[in-house]
Amino acid sequence: MLKIVKGWFKQSTTTSIKIFKIMIPVTILVKILQETGLIVYIGNALAPLMSVMGLPGEMGLVWASAMMGNIYAGIIAFFSIGIELTVAQITVLSTIILIAHTLPVELAITHKAGMKAGTAFVFRFIFGFIAGVLLYYFYHVFDLYQHIPYGIEKMGNIYEKASWCSWALGELKNYAIVFCYITGLIIIIDILKRVGVIDKINRWFYPVLRLLGIGKEVIPITVIGMTLGLAYGGGLIINEVQQTTLERRNVLYALMLMSLSHSVIEDSLLMIAIGARISGVLVFRFIFTLVMIYIFVKISKNWSEKRMEKWFYSVTNSNN
Repeated sequence: MLKIVKGWFKQSTTTSIKIFKIMIPVTILVKILQETGLIVYIGNALAPLMSVMGLPGEMGLVWASAMMGNIYAGIIAFFSIGIELTVAQITVLSTIILIAHTLPVELAITHKAGMKAGTAFVFRFIFGFIAGVLLYYFYHVFDLYQHIPYGIEKMGNIYEKASWCSWALGELKNYAIVFCYITGLIIIIDILKRVGVIDKINRWFYPVLRLLGIGKEVIPITVIGMTLGLAYGGGLIINEVQQTTLERRNVLYALMLMSLSHSVIEDSLLMIAIGARISGVLVFRFIFTLVMIYIFVKISKNWSEKRMEKWFYSVTNSNN
Protein backbone atom coordinates (compact mmCIF):
# COMPACT_ATOMS: atom_id res chain seq x y z
CA MET A 1 0.00 0.00 0.00
CA LEU A 2 2.86 2.36 0.86
CA LYS A 3 4.34 1.78 -2.59
CA ILE A 4 1.03 2.73 -4.22
CA VAL A 5 0.75 5.93 -2.16
CA LYS A 6 4.33 6.88 -3.04
CA GLY A 7 3.49 6.30 -6.71
CA TRP A 8 0.45 8.58 -6.45
CA PHE A 9 2.51 11.34 -4.82
CA LYS A 10 5.35 11.04 -7.32
CA GLN A 11 2.97 11.19 -10.29
CA SER A 12 1.01 14.14 -8.87
CA THR A 13 4.23 16.04 -8.07
CA THR A 14 5.68 15.47 -11.54
CA THR A 15 2.42 16.47 -13.21
CA SER A 16 2.00 19.54 -11.00
CA ILE A 17 5.52 20.82 -11.76
CA LYS A 18 4.82 20.60 -15.51
CA ILE A 19 1.52 22.40 -15.04
CA PHE A 20 2.96 25.14 -12.81
CA LYS A 21 5.55 25.94 -15.50
CA ILE A 22 2.61 27.01 -17.65
CA MET A 23 0.35 28.38 -14.93
CA ILE A 24 2.80 30.82 -13.36
CA PRO A 25 3.63 32.76 -16.58
CA VAL A 26 -0.08 32.84 -17.50
CA THR A 27 -0.97 34.15 -14.04
CA ILE A 28 1.63 36.92 -14.25
CA LEU A 29 0.53 37.82 -17.79
CA VAL A 30 -3.11 38.10 -16.73
CA LYS A 31 -2.15 40.26 -13.73
CA ILE A 32 -0.11 42.59 -15.95
CA LEU A 33 -2.97 42.82 -18.45
CA GLN A 34 -5.33 43.72 -15.63
CA GLU A 35 -3.04 46.31 -14.07
CA THR A 36 -2.28 48.01 -17.40
CA GLY A 37 -5.87 47.82 -18.64
CA LEU A 38 -4.87 45.82 -21.73
CA ILE A 39 -7.33 43.10 -20.75
CA VAL A 40 -10.10 45.49 -21.79
CA TYR A 41 -8.77 45.67 -25.36
CA ILE A 42 -8.42 41.90 -25.58
CA GLY A 43 -11.94 41.50 -24.27
CA ASN A 44 -13.28 43.97 -26.82
CA ALA A 45 -11.52 42.15 -29.68
CA LEU A 46 -12.95 38.78 -28.65
CA ALA A 47 -16.33 40.02 -27.43
CA PRO A 48 -18.27 39.39 -30.69
CA LEU A 49 -17.26 35.72 -30.76
CA MET A 50 -17.66 35.07 -27.04
CA SER A 51 -20.91 37.00 -26.77
CA VAL A 52 -22.59 34.61 -29.22
CA MET A 53 -21.93 31.93 -26.60
CA GLY A 54 -23.30 34.18 -23.86
CA LEU A 55 -19.86 34.85 -22.37
CA PRO A 56 -18.01 38.09 -21.53
CA GLY A 57 -15.33 39.00 -24.06
CA GLU A 58 -12.60 38.57 -21.45
CA MET A 59 -13.32 34.84 -21.40
CA GLY A 60 -11.69 34.70 -24.82
CA LEU A 61 -8.36 35.08 -23.02
CA VAL A 62 -9.28 32.10 -20.84
CA TRP A 63 -10.05 29.93 -23.87
CA ALA A 64 -6.90 31.10 -25.63
CA SER A 65 -4.83 30.24 -22.54
CA ALA A 66 -6.31 26.74 -22.52
CA MET A 67 -5.78 26.25 -26.24
CA MET A 68 -2.16 27.42 -26.23
CA GLY A 69 -1.31 25.98 -22.81
CA ASN A 70 -3.62 23.43 -21.23
CA ILE A 71 -6.80 23.16 -19.20
CA TYR A 72 -5.02 24.26 -16.03
CA ALA A 73 -3.70 27.39 -17.75
CA GLY A 74 -7.26 28.23 -18.76
CA ILE A 75 -8.52 27.65 -15.22
CA ILE A 76 -5.86 29.87 -13.67
CA ALA A 77 -6.62 32.61 -16.21
CA PHE A 78 -10.33 32.27 -15.37
CA PHE A 79 -9.75 32.73 -11.65
CA SER A 80 -7.20 35.49 -12.24
CA ILE A 81 -9.61 37.59 -14.30
CA GLY A 82 -12.18 37.28 -11.54
CA ILE A 83 -15.37 38.09 -13.49
CA GLU A 84 -18.59 36.75 -12.03
CA LEU A 85 -20.18 34.07 -14.21
CA THR A 86 -23.35 32.08 -13.79
CA VAL A 87 -23.17 28.31 -13.47
CA ALA A 88 -24.50 28.07 -17.02
CA GLN A 89 -21.72 30.33 -18.30
CA ILE A 90 -19.07 28.37 -16.41
CA THR A 91 -20.42 25.18 -17.95
CA VAL A 92 -20.37 26.63 -21.47
CA LEU A 93 -16.83 27.93 -20.98
CA SER A 94 -15.71 24.59 -19.53
CA THR A 95 -17.25 22.67 -22.44
CA ILE A 96 -15.49 24.67 -25.16
CA ILE A 97 -12.23 24.37 -23.23
CA LEU A 98 -12.63 20.58 -23.06
CA ILE A 99 -13.15 20.44 -26.82
CA ALA A 100 -10.22 22.74 -27.69
CA HIS A 101 -7.24 22.77 -25.34
CA THR A 102 -3.51 21.92 -25.29
CA LEU A 103 -3.50 22.32 -29.07
CA PRO A 104 0.28 22.57 -29.71
CA VAL A 105 0.82 19.13 -28.15
CA GLU A 106 -2.37 17.41 -29.23
CA LEU A 107 -2.30 18.70 -32.81
CA ALA A 108 1.24 17.33 -33.11
CA ILE A 109 -0.04 13.94 -31.95
CA THR A 110 -2.98 13.87 -34.35
CA HIS A 111 -0.77 15.02 -37.24
CA LYS A 112 1.71 12.23 -36.65
CA ALA A 113 -1.16 9.76 -36.30
CA GLY A 114 -2.67 10.71 -39.65
CA MET A 115 -4.73 13.92 -39.57
CA LYS A 116 -3.48 17.29 -40.83
CA ALA A 117 -2.69 19.63 -37.95
CA GLY A 118 -4.35 22.60 -39.66
CA THR A 119 -7.52 20.62 -40.29
CA ALA A 120 -7.51 19.36 -36.70
CA PHE A 121 -7.20 22.94 -35.39
CA VAL A 122 -10.08 24.24 -37.52
CA PHE A 123 -12.15 21.17 -36.64
CA ARG A 124 -11.72 21.58 -32.89
CA PHE A 125 -12.05 25.38 -32.84
CA ILE A 126 -15.18 25.53 -35.00
CA PHE A 127 -16.89 22.60 -33.34
CA GLY A 128 -15.97 23.99 -29.94
CA PHE A 129 -17.63 27.26 -30.90
CA ILE A 130 -20.73 25.47 -32.25
CA ALA A 131 -20.98 23.42 -29.06
CA GLY A 132 -20.72 26.58 -26.96
CA VAL A 133 -23.50 28.29 -28.91
CA LEU A 134 -25.83 25.29 -28.74
CA LEU A 135 -25.27 24.73 -25.02
CA TYR A 136 -25.73 28.42 -24.25
CA TYR A 137 -29.10 28.55 -26.03
CA PHE A 138 -30.21 25.30 -24.41
CA TYR A 139 -29.55 26.64 -20.91
CA HIS A 140 -31.00 30.04 -21.84
CA VAL A 141 -34.23 28.70 -23.33
CA PHE A 142 -34.89 26.37 -20.41
CA ASP A 143 -33.62 28.92 -17.84
CA LEU A 144 -31.13 26.48 -16.32
CA TYR A 145 -28.23 27.33 -13.99
CA GLN A 146 -28.68 31.09 -14.24
CA HIS A 147 -27.31 31.73 -10.74
CA ILE A 148 -23.80 32.69 -9.65
CA PRO A 149 -22.01 30.10 -7.48
CA TYR A 150 -20.97 31.57 -4.13
CA GLY A 151 -17.40 30.31 -4.21
CA ILE A 152 -16.62 31.79 -7.63
CA GLU A 153 -18.29 35.10 -6.77
CA LYS A 154 -16.33 35.45 -3.54
CA MET A 155 -12.99 34.68 -5.19
CA GLY A 156 -13.61 37.25 -7.90
CA ASN A 157 -14.41 40.03 -5.43
CA ILE A 158 -11.33 39.30 -3.33
CA TYR A 159 -9.09 39.32 -6.38
CA GLU A 160 -10.31 42.67 -7.63
CA LYS A 161 -9.44 44.35 -4.32
CA ALA A 162 -6.18 42.54 -3.65
CA SER A 163 -2.77 44.21 -3.44
CA TRP A 164 0.24 42.67 -5.16
CA CYS A 165 1.23 40.95 -1.92
CA SER A 166 -2.27 39.63 -1.27
CA TRP A 167 -2.50 38.57 -4.90
CA ALA A 168 0.75 36.57 -4.66
CA LEU A 169 -0.40 34.84 -1.47
CA GLY A 170 -3.75 34.09 -3.11
CA GLU A 171 -2.05 32.56 -6.13
CA LEU A 172 0.09 30.34 -3.91
CA LYS A 173 -3.11 29.15 -2.31
CA ASN A 174 -4.58 28.46 -5.76
CA TYR A 175 -1.50 26.41 -6.70
CA ALA A 176 -1.90 24.35 -3.54
CA ILE A 177 -5.55 23.73 -4.42
CA VAL A 178 -4.60 22.71 -7.95
CA PHE A 179 -2.03 20.27 -6.55
CA CYS A 180 -4.72 18.74 -4.33
CA TYR A 181 -7.08 18.45 -7.32
CA ILE A 182 -4.41 16.74 -9.41
CA THR A 183 -3.54 14.33 -6.60
CA GLY A 184 -7.21 13.49 -6.04
CA LEU A 185 -7.84 12.88 -9.74
CA ILE A 186 -4.78 10.66 -10.08
CA ILE A 187 -5.92 8.59 -7.10
CA ILE A 188 -9.50 8.30 -8.40
CA ILE A 189 -8.39 7.26 -11.90
CA ASP A 190 -5.95 4.68 -10.49
CA ILE A 191 -8.60 3.20 -8.20
CA LEU A 192 -11.12 3.02 -11.05
CA LYS A 193 -8.54 1.15 -13.12
CA ARG A 194 -7.76 -1.29 -10.31
CA VAL A 195 -11.40 -2.17 -9.60
CA GLY A 196 -12.19 -2.62 -13.29
CA VAL A 197 -14.56 0.33 -13.78
CA ILE A 198 -12.50 1.65 -16.71
CA ASP A 199 -12.74 -1.73 -18.46
CA LYS A 200 -16.51 -1.75 -18.02
CA ILE A 201 -16.76 1.75 -19.49
CA ASN A 202 -14.67 0.61 -22.45
CA ARG A 203 -16.99 -2.34 -23.13
CA TRP A 204 -19.98 0.01 -23.03
CA PHE A 205 -18.44 2.22 -25.72
CA TYR A 206 -17.86 -0.55 -28.26
CA PRO A 207 -21.41 -0.81 -29.72
CA VAL A 208 -21.74 3.00 -29.82
CA LEU A 209 -18.60 3.41 -31.91
CA ARG A 210 -19.67 0.64 -34.28
CA LEU A 211 -22.88 2.55 -35.00
CA LEU A 212 -20.81 5.56 -36.08
CA GLY A 213 -19.16 3.53 -38.79
CA ILE A 214 -15.74 3.44 -37.20
CA GLY A 215 -13.82 0.26 -38.06
CA LYS A 216 -13.44 -2.32 -35.32
CA GLU A 217 -9.64 -2.32 -35.61
CA VAL A 218 -9.40 1.19 -34.13
CA ILE A 219 -12.24 0.93 -31.60
CA PRO A 220 -10.06 -0.23 -28.65
CA ILE A 221 -7.60 2.60 -29.27
CA THR A 222 -10.42 5.14 -29.63
CA VAL A 223 -12.02 4.05 -26.38
CA ILE A 224 -8.73 4.43 -24.52
CA GLY A 225 -8.31 7.93 -25.95
CA MET A 226 -11.85 8.94 -25.03
CA THR A 227 -11.67 7.64 -21.48
CA LEU A 228 -8.06 8.35 -20.53
CA GLY A 229 -6.79 11.05 -22.91
CA LEU A 230 -5.78 11.91 -26.45
CA ALA A 231 -2.11 11.36 -25.66
CA TYR A 232 -2.87 7.73 -24.79
CA GLY A 233 -5.15 6.99 -27.73
CA GLY A 234 -3.16 9.09 -30.18
CA GLY A 235 0.08 7.48 -29.10
CA LEU A 236 -1.37 4.01 -29.59
CA ILE A 237 -2.69 4.94 -33.02
CA ILE A 238 0.75 6.29 -33.97
CA ASN A 239 2.25 2.98 -32.89
CA GLU A 240 -0.35 0.99 -34.84
CA VAL A 241 0.08 3.15 -37.95
CA GLN A 242 3.82 2.58 -37.88
CA GLN A 243 3.61 -1.17 -37.32
CA THR A 244 0.42 -2.25 -39.13
CA THR A 245 -1.84 -1.18 -41.97
CA LEU A 246 -4.94 0.66 -40.77
CA GLU A 247 -7.58 2.05 -43.12
CA ARG A 248 -6.94 5.78 -43.21
CA ARG A 249 -10.57 6.83 -42.95
CA ASN A 250 -11.01 4.81 -39.79
CA VAL A 251 -7.92 6.43 -38.32
CA LEU A 252 -9.24 9.87 -39.30
CA TYR A 253 -12.68 9.25 -37.80
CA ALA A 254 -11.10 7.90 -34.63
CA LEU A 255 -8.89 10.97 -34.31
CA MET A 256 -11.84 13.29 -34.87
CA LEU A 257 -13.86 11.49 -32.24
CA MET A 258 -11.03 11.65 -29.72
CA SER A 259 -10.39 15.30 -30.56
CA LEU A 260 -13.89 16.33 -29.49
CA SER A 261 -14.22 13.97 -26.52
CA HIS A 262 -11.13 12.68 -24.80
CA SER A 263 -10.20 12.12 -21.19
CA VAL A 264 -13.93 12.27 -20.48
CA ILE A 265 -13.46 11.12 -16.88
CA GLU A 266 -10.50 13.13 -15.58
CA ASP A 267 -11.09 16.38 -17.49
CA SER A 268 -14.82 16.37 -16.78
CA LEU A 269 -14.16 15.92 -13.05
CA LEU A 270 -11.72 18.83 -13.18
CA MET A 271 -14.24 21.22 -14.74
CA ILE A 272 -16.99 20.07 -12.40
CA ALA A 273 -14.66 20.96 -9.53
CA ILE A 274 -14.61 24.63 -10.64
CA GLY A 275 -18.40 24.87 -10.89
CA ALA A 276 -19.41 23.35 -14.24
CA ARG A 277 -22.36 20.97 -14.50
CA ILE A 278 -22.10 17.37 -15.64
CA SER A 279 -25.00 17.97 -18.05
CA GLY A 280 -22.71 20.13 -20.18
CA VAL A 281 -19.13 18.94 -19.78
CA LEU A 282 -19.99 15.24 -19.98
CA VAL A 283 -23.52 14.47 -21.20
CA PHE A 284 -23.90 17.24 -23.79
CA ARG A 285 -20.28 16.96 -24.99
CA PHE A 286 -20.60 13.21 -25.48
CA ILE A 287 -23.91 13.45 -27.37
CA PHE A 288 -22.66 16.40 -29.42
CA THR A 289 -19.53 14.45 -30.38
CA LEU A 290 -21.46 11.37 -31.47
CA VAL A 291 -23.89 13.41 -33.57
CA MET A 292 -21.18 15.50 -35.25
CA ILE A 293 -19.00 12.48 -36.06
CA TYR A 294 -22.00 10.52 -37.33
CA ILE A 295 -22.92 13.39 -39.67
CA PHE A 296 -19.35 13.78 -40.89
CA VAL A 297 -18.97 10.04 -41.51
CA LYS A 298 -22.18 9.97 -43.55
CA ILE A 299 -21.21 13.05 -45.57
CA SER A 300 -17.62 12.00 -46.25
CA LYS A 301 -18.35 8.32 -46.94
CA ASN A 302 -18.39 8.85 -50.72
CA TRP A 303 -15.63 11.44 -50.91
CA SER A 304 -12.69 10.48 -53.10
CA GLU A 305 -9.34 9.58 -51.64
CA LYS A 306 -7.88 12.53 -53.52
CA ARG A 307 -10.12 14.96 -51.62
CA MET A 308 -9.37 13.25 -48.34
CA GLU A 309 -5.66 13.40 -49.12
CA LYS A 310 -5.85 17.11 -49.85
CA TRP A 311 -7.83 18.23 -46.82
CA PHE A 312 -7.53 15.61 -44.10
CA TYR A 313 -4.73 13.06 -44.33
CA SER A 314 -1.34 14.11 -43.05
CA VAL A 315 1.79 13.27 -45.01
CA THR A 316 3.11 11.11 -42.19
CA ASN A 317 0.28 8.67 -42.79
CA SER A 318 0.28 8.75 -46.59
CA ASN A 319 1.94 5.39 -46.91
CA ASN A 320 -1.04 3.48 -45.57
